[in-house]
Amino acid sequence: MHNDCIIGFNRLYLRNNHLMKRIIMAQVSMTVRMDSELKMMFDSLCAQFGMSANTAMNVFAKAVVQRRSIPFEIKAIDEPKPINEGLKAFCELREVAQKNGLADMSLEEINEEIRLARAKRKRR
Repeated sequence: MHNDCIIGFNRLYLRNNHLMKRIIMAQVSMTVRMDSELKMMFDSLCAQFGMSANTAMNVFAKAVVQRRSIPFEIKAIDEPKPINEGLKAFCELREVAQKNGLADMSLEEINEEIRLARAKRKRR
């Protein structure tokens, strides 16, 4: 009868009918700060994966050590660039407004300027 191995995590196990001892590494505690909503979503997903958040963090740490890098891409967001010509024009107008002291207009003032511009256009 073949009794190659019965393995238990951090436990004793049998190999070829000989009792062997698994090397148990000292365990440490680590505190991670995160937003409470993120933590709730993370815990929920981990539960769906059938693991605890602690196990998921261990999986992540082991992947970082094995790969000697973060197991996904991390990059800075590029400088905001106008998506289209309308946004580009808006940014330019905003800059002109700031230079002319009009940057702090109230909603009522903005709406009044729009109303006057429309009325002027109708008179043409």
